[in-house]
Amino acid sequence: MSRRGAFGLIALGGGVSLLSTLAPGIARARGHTDILLLTCMDYRLTDDTISYMEGRGLHDKYDHVVLAGASLGALTDQFPSWGETFWSHLDVAINLHSIHKVMVIDHRDCGAYKVILGADAVDTPEKELAIHTQELHALRDAIKRRHDHLEVELALMALDGKVEDIA
Repeated sequence: MSRRGAFGLIALGGGVSLLSTLAPGIARARGHTDILLLTCMDYRLTDDTISYMEGRGLHDKYDHVVLAGASLGALTDQFPSWGETFWSHLDVAINLHSIHKVMVIDHRDCGAYKVILGADAVDTPEKELAIHTQELHALRDAIKRRHDHLEVELALMALDGKVEDIA
């Protein structure tokens, strides 16, 4: 069977069993994972994010959603489809993987914050921390309104990979 034919079967609903045959280890969708992680799309922090999660003992124990701006991306009116994507992924993670926590990691020097809020909003470390804290808290509150049973953990990552918890 050609790759195109295999993809067609996957797309038409033969997915889980066929995918598990073609790519062992990929089709482990059912079951339990602990966390839905939301991060920004910034390529500079991909490896640091993985290292951070693995350092916490969470290898293969989280789903990962990526949106520009992370918390801001999930709530911005400028790009409403981003928020729809986040909420849909959250619902799927709850129903399919029984997650019990959402972890949101924003990062410093975020281009999405500059695009959406303007560069002046984050032009000092103090303003940057304040606006990230505000947006992280807003998303936490929105998550708790929709899913009060979920824990929500908030953090801000520096460009060197160090993570600061946001209470």
